[in-house]
Amino acid sequence: MNATARRVAFRPNWLARAGWLLLGAYCVIAVLSLDITWERFMIGLDNGAEFFGSMIPPNFERWRLLIKNLIETLEIAVIASAFGVAFSLPIGLAAARNLMPAWATWPARTIIAICRSFHPVIFAILFVKAVGFGPLAGILTLIFASIGFIGKLFAEAIEEISLKPVEACRAAGAPFMSVIIYAVLPQVLNRFIGFATYQFDANLRNSTMVGIVGAGGIGGTLFAAFQRFDYDFLAAILLSIIALVMLGEYLASIVKAVFND
Repeated sequence: MNATARRVAFRPNWLARAGWLLLGAYCVIAVLSLDITWERFMIGLDNGAEFFGSMIPPNFERWRLLIKNLIETLEIAVIASAFGVAFSLPIGLAAARNLMPAWATWPARTIIAICRSFHPVIFAILFVKAVGFGPLAGILTLIFASIGFIGKLFAEAIEEISLKPVEACRAAGAPFMSVIIYAVLPQVLNRFIGFATYQFDANLRNSTMVGIVGAGGIGGTLFAAFQRFDYDFLAAILLSIIALVMLGEYLASIVKAVFND
């Protein structure tokens, strides 16, 4: 048998295998250090079954309160998404390193990094302390969250565009805004619509979460139901949130279809 026949088709990657072994060992050590036991898991299953049993059937008797809070949650998500998208456009454009100079990209990327540094609940706590309880704190929180997400993705989308249309517009003597409108936006518009609709969907979910710390929406009612052990009404709230998120997903699909046509 010659040397060609003895050649191994796929050489073993010992470095990758060592990495997988180290990862497996770390997971075992982490589980042992976190006091995760089979007994606690079985006790959790029993408690979970009792908890979910107390949620059935859902109680919709306070449907007026439910609808009022759902409308407030929707208003928070819509306003925050609108302002977040509006602010993300110039910030994301300024953060694109293939179009803008360094003195513009660094401040823009710093703003995006700050908006992405903290969980929305942390921002909600800060804004509740600053402006008080209510929807305004939730709107400001979700605006910052939207800038952190959409601004980063929009900047990355611009950095991936073809520069040939940009160079052609500049060679024709087009001003800066004309270059953006006719050479940049057509290449990233569909992706930006996708980013915006996804962020609206995320804001619907986050608006229920930030309400737990007093930033408006249905989250406050959800947390109060937990504290009162009012689990049947809690089930009604959770089902309403699911319905609201599904409605947002349906509206987002309509918006995408309209712009794609």
